[in-house]
Amino acid sequence: MSQKKVVFLDRDGTLIVDKIYLNDPNNIEYLPGVFEGLEQLKEAGFHFIVVTNQSGVPRGLVDIDNLHQIHINIREDFKKHGVEFLNFYYAPYLVESNHEMRKPNPGMLQAGINDFDVDVSKSWMVGDRMTDVEAGKRAELQTVFMTGTEDPEESQFDPPTSVANSFSEVVQFILKSQ
Repeated sequence: MSQKKVVFLDRDGTLIVDKIYLNDPNNIEYLPGVFEGLEQLKEAGFHFIVVTNQSGVPRGLVDIDNLHQIHINIREDFKKHGVEFLNFYYAPYLVESNHEMRKPNPGMLQAGINDFDVDVSKSWMVGDRMTDVEAGKRAELQTVFMTGTEDPEESQFDPPTSVANSFSEVVQFILKSQ
């Protein structure tokens, strides 16, 4: 069995609108182009894993059952477009914890790499924060930063492989880079 090409995706601000501590499974709003984008990447042989920091859980702002339902709903919505996720990894730890599973640490990505026999040389991390980019770099992946949340120029972390202004730009860059 050959290794998988995987696009690791941040959740909030990358696939769905960042509602800041989303706790209502009925309040998911998708960003433009995400369904079509993942369909195109799937056709190019990519698999998908979501990696999301969830500090709202220990803060008491996000109920763990709601978090699981949100991920079930996202899976079902993408399945209607023929797209499936290998897994959803989440880090229910406070920012201050510096937990190995919490981005910018690469724990969630390493778990995905190990669990699904990922070819890191052909895989990507996509996110809207420089902690996403840094986690990707620490896991030895290529990285795409989606603009809108932060300015990568002002980050303490090294720059991403590429910067994109929309999810469709992310997809075009990854496809051109193959």
